[in-house]
Amino acid sequence: MIRAHKFLMRPTAGQQVALGEMLRDHCLLCNGALQERRDAWHHTSKTAARCGQQSVQFKEIRAFDPERQSRWSFSSQQATLRRLDKAFAALFRRVKAGEKPGCPRFRTVGRLDTVGAGHIKVHQHRPVAGRVKTVSVKREGRKWFVVLTAEQAAPEPLPATGSVVGIDLGTADFLADSPGGFVPGPRHGRKAAAKPETAQQTLSRCKRDSKRRRKAVETVAAPHRKVRRQRLGHAHKTALDPVREHDVITHEDLKISHMSRAPAPKPGPDQPGSFLPG
Repeated sequence: MIRAHKFLMRPTAGQQVALGEMLRDHCLLCNGALQERRDAWHHTSKTAARCGQQSVQFKEIRAFDPERQSRWSFSSQQATLRRLDKAFAALFRRVKAGEKPGCPRFRTVGRLDTVGAGHIKVHQHRPVAGRVKTVSVKREGRKWFVVLTAEQAAPEPLPATGSVVGIDLGTADFLADSPGGFVPGPRHGRKAAAKPETAQQTLSRCKRDSKRRRKAVETVAAPHRKVRRQRLGHAHKTALDPVREHDVITHEDLKISHMSRAPAPKPGPDQPGSFLPG
């Protein structure tokens, strides 16, 4: 079983600059590898440039320009190439399945926030259960995090209770269970929307690629990140009690976003789709 552990980083000002340069260089690497794959596909109609071939080429590039390209871990740069390879594998899988393809796109520096870190030194303030497999550095707004994925043994099963429950996820209430219990919705999004709305208006007036706009983007994005964390925390805490108290939990596979939409108006006698007797 693979489990992720997230740790908050407190880098100095100089370290933040170095981390930003690392994201920028990995973004350039990802975009260059993506351009090579696109050119290979357009010229030969085949996936000529694969992850292994690009890794060999990058070794030669690092040897040719060691001052700039060799300052980052080669394993972290390989991880960036593997992420791009997974994106193309998912693209071909969707094409074969007849789904919407969604081709990988070029990224700007602000849209590449996670980089494999390779081997780094950290001050470990709490133990990590299991064997650490990967280490990544992630940027969320003005904060930096270290994300560890560790391989752990399967947990021991909880004591049997002999209880079965059905739950129904809703829009007015968070959920309702078969014994008649209800969990009200936390309304995190509504509370966040009640905060000053001038931040979005300020963002719309800012000039693109300006320092003022970057600050306005962070002001608008911070409440959304907080709401996401609150929703995840509420969902995990709410699910803990049913998991401990019941052996079997059943629920309907519903699309809540579809339930909250307004019903489409029925076509009239003069509109397409209506039935007119002959």
